[in-house]
Amino acid sequence: MLDRNRKLSDSELRIKQKEQGINQRMDSLDKQGKENEAIKENLNRQIEVVNQKRTELEKHQEEHIRRLEKISALTAEEAKNQLIESLKSEAHTQALALQQEIIDDARQKANKEARKIIIQSIQRTAAEQAIENSITVFNLESDEIKGQIIGREGRNIRALEAATGVDLIVDDTPEAIVLSSFDPLRREIARLALQRLVADGRIHPARIEEVVEKTRRQIEEQVVEIGERTVIELGIHGLHKELVRIVGKMRFRSSYGQNLLMHSREVANLCAIMASELGMNPKLAKRAGLLHDIGKVPDEETELSHALLGMKIAEKYGENPAVVNAIGAHHDEVEMQYVIAPIIQACDAISGARPGARREIMQQYIQRIKDLENLALTYPGVEKAYAIQAGRELRVIVESDRVSDSDSDKLSFEIAQKIQTEMTYPGQIKVTVIREKRAVNVAR
Repeated sequence: MLDRNRKLSDSELRIKQKEQGINQRMDSLDKQGKENEAIKENLNRQIEVVNQKRTELEKHQEEHIRRLEKISALTAEEAKNQLIESLKSEAHTQALALQQEIIDDARQKANKEARKIIIQSIQRTAAEQAIENSITVFNLESDEIKGQIIGREGRNIRALEAATGVDLIVDDTPEAIVLSSFDPLRREIARLALQRLVADGRIHPARIEEVVEKTRRQIEEQVVEIGERTVIELGIHGLHKELVRIVGKMRFRSSYGQNLLMHSREVANLCAIMASELGMNPKLAKRAGLLHDIGKVPDEETELSHALLGMKIAEKYGENPAVVNAIGAHHDEVEMQYVIAPIIQACDAISGARPGARREIMQQYIQRIKDLENLALTYPGVEKAYAIQAGRELRVIVESDRVSDSDSDKLSFEIAQKIQTEMTYPGQIKVTVIREKRAVNVAR
């Protein structure tokens, strides 16, 4: 009984202690709440003061803007637009000056590097220059054989011309017959067939047709052999056998007097070297360089240009798209889509424009020079025009009182553009406009 009373007393004591603690906490919370209310009231007063200050500041700002507008006679929007235009114009001027400086620097460096690459490529390529003719002279042991070749009433020579497509010119030239044809392949077939017929001694229409056909098959085999040897020497692999045959046919074609196979081999080597200098794929460039003129040796006549026909042939036989595009674009007839395309175009121009590579008839060359000078003389203010360096540069002398310095730049550009659009020429032509002021007086 005594123990239970003690326990109850202890319990009551603990309850009282907890009640006191709870009461103390409530008093503390009430006190903190009152403090928070005071802080809130203080913040609200401060916010009211800030709002008042902001309102006053906005009024002052509006008043200041009105005064500025009154002084400058401009609205704030107009003043802002004027400032923006001024800054835009200044920035544009500075940007143009910087752009021109960057372009000039880049052009100088690019020209220097381009010249270096081209010169190194040309120096590292040693290609033979072979000028092709349109006739072949077939030498005879004696003039007595001419009668056998002509035959009774000319039947043998007519059969030979019909079978080969070559004109045989039998004239007073001693111990020689001239074979004339624009197609070197036909001339070679006619030469070999005639050589066999003369050696055999049996010359009659049936025998002529038999020998010509046999010679034609032999030449076809030789064409394939030449093509295979060419691609092996150039290290080009995986070329379709029909493309190999076309490459071999190039040996019997010429372009402006330049042997087509020699030209294509030279372009291939130049492309490979230039691509290596530029860090590109030399094998792909060499392949495109070799095939760039395959459209000049078609099996069938077509109205397509040789570049487009070559592109079509290369695409037909599964060539790389970059090679196909380079073939079609090397005369700007299709858009260049790969980086190697301008390399093939540049190397083709280098090979064709090299001194001694191609032959022009003298009259055509002189006429082209005259046309070049006359074109410049059609412009007002031009006093004299001289085509120099074999037509690679045009010097234009203008009257200083009619053409200003700024007009000289414009005139040079316009003449270059007109030459580019109206004339056909190998390589490039540099147009130099010279304006000179001379003051002349005579002392007496």
